[in-house]
This record gives sequence, structure tokens and C-alpha cells, in this order.
Amino acid sequence: MKKYFFLLAFLLPFLASGQDSNLGNWLIYIGNKKINQNWNIHNEVQYRNYNAIGDLEQLLLRTGLGYTFNEGNNNFLIGYGYILSENYVDNSDNKTSINEHRIFQQFTSKQNVGIIKINHRYRFEQRFVEEDYKMRFRYFLSLNIPLVKADNDSKHLYLSAYNEIFLNTESSIFDRNRLYGGIGYHLNKNIRLELGYMNQFFETSSRDQINIITFVNF
Repeated sequence: MKKYFFLLAFLLPFLASGQDSNLGNWLIYIGNKKINQNWNIHNEVQYRNYNAIGDLEQLLLRTGLGYTFNEGNNNFLIGYGYILSENYVDNSDNKTSINEHRIFQQFTSKQNVGIIKINHRYRFEQRFVEEDYKMRFRYFLSLNIPLVKADNDSKHLYLSAYNEIFLNTESSIFDRNRLYGGIGYHLNKNIRLELGYMNQFFETSSRDQINIITFVNF
């Protein structure tokens, strides 16, 4: 089963590029460094493309310092993000670069319902986009369902799904919504890989992405 997962992860970006569609590809690394029982450092890199790879849509770098409590079920984190966006201009082949610096505060809460792992994340962002200042609230709800029972969370397949809604503090409150479903594999207790399909829809448009994600705890 594992070999088919890796084969699919390898082929999907190329299958996407062969279609005349609006399908993009996100390559994502999410890391967590545990300092001690309570404190952790979050680090994250996302390389987002309009196509399979090579047509940059957005580069996102994010880090933060978190504090875990309530027997590891809750975490409060303060972080910073840098985002470089390459936007097409007026349906042409020309692009414009937009730089954003972002400060954010987030609270995450974990719970189990049977074998299903549920994660809630509440994030508040202060966004410095070129000369503009914006604020935004995000709510993220995810489910993780193991397909093969494992005693130590290592070497097993699982299903993953989430929905995240983005709300602005300005008059146009709704910003976007992301709906995702995927399959993942634990290489060991510290590393897992995930492959999924995400639909991101805005007020008047939508985009689809193939997501390839690596999670590392060290």
C-alpha cells in the first residue's frame, strides 16, 4: 500500500500539468521543534504554484513560538510570516510581485472521539500588505482517521480532511474558504507525508490545488 501512495504523490503534479485546467500545486513543509515539555517552535514553508511546478503563485515562510498546556491538548502560539505573491495582471502573461509581512496569534485545541482525532485552530492575523494594513480571522477544523490501527502512531495510513474559513474585519467580511481531503502515511513517530486535494473558493471564483505535505516533529 505504501508504494502506491508514493507513486501517486509523484505522478499527480504531472497529471495536473497535462490538463487544461485551473489546477495548481502546493508543496508544503510543516515542522515543530519541541524545546521542553511546554514550549515549542513552529516553522513552515509553502511553495504554491499556478500549475504543477515552476509558475510561482506564492511563497510563504512562517515561524512562531508556542506554549502547550492542559496535558498537551492545547497550544497558544505567537508567530510571524513573510509572503511573496506573484499575481497575474488583467488576464495577461505579466505578473506583479506583492510582499506581505504578517503577525499572528493562534490557539489550537485537540480532542479524540473514538479513533478520530479532531483539531480546532483559531488564528487572528495582522497583515502588512505593501502599503495596506489588514486584519483577518481564521477558523480551522480538521479530522484525522487512521485506516490501520497502530499502537505508537507509526507506519500507518490515515485519512485527513479539513475546512478553514477566512473572515476579514472590513466591510467585505468573507475572504475565502478552503475544503480539503487527503490520505497520509506515518513514516515513523516524527515524520508523516500527506497527499490531498483542496478547493479554495472566494466570493466570485474558486481554485483547485493538489497538496503535497510533509510534517516533521523533532
